[in-house]
Amino acid sequence: MRELGVGQLTANIKEMCIEANHNLSPDMVRRMEEAVGKEESALGKQILEQLQENLEIADKDRIPICQDTGMAVIFLEVGQEVHFTGGSVEDAVHEGVRQGYREGYLRKSVVRDPIYRENTKDNTPAVIHYSIVPGEQVKITVAPKGFGSENMSRTFMLKPADGIEGVKSAILTAVRDAGPNACPPMVVGVGIGGTFEKCALMAKEALTRDTDRRSQIPYVRELEEEMLEKINGSGIGPGGLGGRITALAVNINTYPTHIAGLPVAVNICCHVNRHAVRII
Repeated sequence: MRELGVGQLTANIKEMCIEANHNLSPDMVRRMEEAVGKEESALGKQILEQLQENLEIADKDRIPICQDTGMAVIFLEVGQEVHFTGGSVEDAVHEGVRQGYREGYLRKSVVRDPIYRENTKDNTPAVIHYSIVPGEQVKITVAPKGFGSENMSRTFMLKPADGIEGVKSAILTAVRDAGPNACPPMVVGVGIGGTFEKCALMAKEALTRDTDRRSQIPYVRELEEEMLEKINGSGIGPGGLGGRITALAVNINTYPTHIAGLPVAVNICCHVNRHAVRII
């Protein structure tokens, strides 16, 4: 049994909130660089080059990549041999977000109530997802999620008879409906299976998967490649102003489901698909 003080969660999450909002992960940097070379539209290429310049300025001057520094989504994979000490895990996570957004001078976008909408002034509470895994380590993923793209995300409760063609149609419908509003080029996270809430969670998790890693399931890997090609044939293009590069990646997760259902969720993220990962 390993004892781990919750203060370590706070300290790491504080740093990760700042890191994720200032620097794209290496895989996303590669996708953006590749996009400039692949884009055939002169206007689309110009937009991608401007986005690249924005990334360089954010890195050099230590300012956020985007003015919408998102709602903090935290994934905690906790080894079952870990015993937390020193207080509440949930309180420690929220404190890490609070410190990160205050000390990093990041925009505070969270409101206390969805109807009355009083700003909490520290970007808390975060949205926290826990999973218990073997071992004595804790994997932390911090994924600030901006709402320009979040608002364009969809859940579809398909019938089993809709099959894989229905899944394809749902993904393309979500992307086409999003159009320029999701700040393309986008990353498309998809969850297939489970229940209403499980497919949405899988879609969110899919956005944090390294875009260099494809699914290990052959038909899912083929679906990822096909959907990326079709999305990039939609003509939406960078900034929604036309071109070849509408999406940088399509990541799909699957899970067993009920005989009577085929849930599909599409969680879209803009070109700043922000996430930071640490293992402590």
